[in-house]
Formats: sequence, C-alpha cells, structure tokens
Amino acid sequence: MDCKNRNYSERAETNHTILLQKSIILLLSRWCALQMAIENQWGGSDSLQKSHQLAADLFSWFSKSKALVPVEDLENLLHECMLLTFNTKIEDGSIEQESGSLSAITLAMEVRNLS
Repeated sequence: MDCKNRNYSERAETNHTILLQKSIILLLSRWCALQMAIENQWGGSDSLQKSHQLAADLFSWFSKSKALVPVEDLENLLHECMLLTFNTKIEDGSIEQESGSLSAITLAMEVRNLS
C-alpha cells in the first residue's frame, strides 16, 4: 500500500471512529430514562460520569467486536447498567428501542465501510 492510500485509509478509520462515538453519545443524550437518571442522580452524585462511562463502554464494545453485536446482548447490557449503575429498572420499552437504534447505527456504519 502506498503512502497516499494508507493516509486515506487512516482518515476513513478516524472518521468512522468519530462518527461512531458521536452517534452513541447523541443516542444516549436523547434517551429520556437515562437523562432522568442523570438529572435526579439515581446513580449518585457522579451519575453524569457514569453515563459517560456507559458511552465509552458501548464504543469500546462496538470497536472491538469482529461481528455485529446482537440486539439481545445490547438489551442485557443496558438493563444491567440501568439497574446496577443507576438503581433503575426500566420497563417502558425504551431499552429495546435504544438497543435497536444502536444496532441499526452499527449496521449502517458496517455497510458504509464495505462500500
């Protein structure tokens, strides 16, 4: 691979990384249940930091995964995080909705990378 192609590949990888990070952060920032948990400090005074850690954990999981992460695994992760980190049991269907959205984002990015 020559230098020009390597630079393009590195830029594309960087753009993909930034887009994935921003997508996760945006999705979590619009999730009402999580935002209520942060606002009301259901996870303690460091609830905001805990939400940032959730975003970082999701990014890391997606980045390291060689295949698409199953929606059920995302649902389990979000249920566990909300229960253990924010002392909140979510039963409004939003976890399933957020998991589906996260899965759709990663699928769209994967398709984009292949083209």
